[in-house]
Amino acid sequence: MWTVVYISSNRVIAEQIKELLTAEGLLVMIRPLGIPHMGDSGTFEVLVPELEASEANEILRARMPV
Repeated sequence: MWTVVYISSNRVIAEQIKELLTAEGLLVMIRPLGIPHMGDSGTFEVLVPELEASEANEILRARMPV
């Protein structure tokens, strides 16, 4: 089961988060959220397997500016 760990305002940010988590050894996928015709400027979810969600959240807290 996949768990959302981050919601980004566009694909570029989602890809950056994916790269960060992937570099830490996590399995990551992104998927569009909401209106499909928004393309890359729409909202995207960043997901990891449920068992890796806690680790992903720790990584994001340590690496993301507040």
